[in-house]
Amino acid sequence: EVQVVESGGGVVQSGGSLTLSCAVSGFTGRSNSMSYFRQAPGQERELVATVWSGGGRTKYAEFVKGRFTISRSNVLNTMTLQMNELNPADTTVYFCNVDIWGNVYWGQGTQVSVSS
Repeated sequence: EVQVVESGGGVVQSGGSLTLSCAVSGFTGRSNSMSYFRQAPGQERELVATVWSGGGRTKYAEFVKGRFTISRSNVLNTMTLQMNELNPADTTVYFCNVDIWGNVYWGQGTQVSVSS
């Protein structure tokens, strides 16, 4: 059974940094893509960043470009989202998303809160 476990998040002041991590287990091989999404109450879930299996190709939402960095380890099956220059608009729940040969799995979500 595939398991997606998130860690990190928490409370930080505006301008600060946080790191989110996602660990995937229960499968062999390499996942196609790993992503972070976020979802505020009453809002649709939106893509934050994606990193593909080679690790070199990434994609970012416009609202995080230049501030967030996504990376992955194919050996450990983990993903990291380094979030810098956080602002109150980044406050919400962040979700890890993994595509393993067309099957999509989600983490439980982790709260990020940025105070002004």
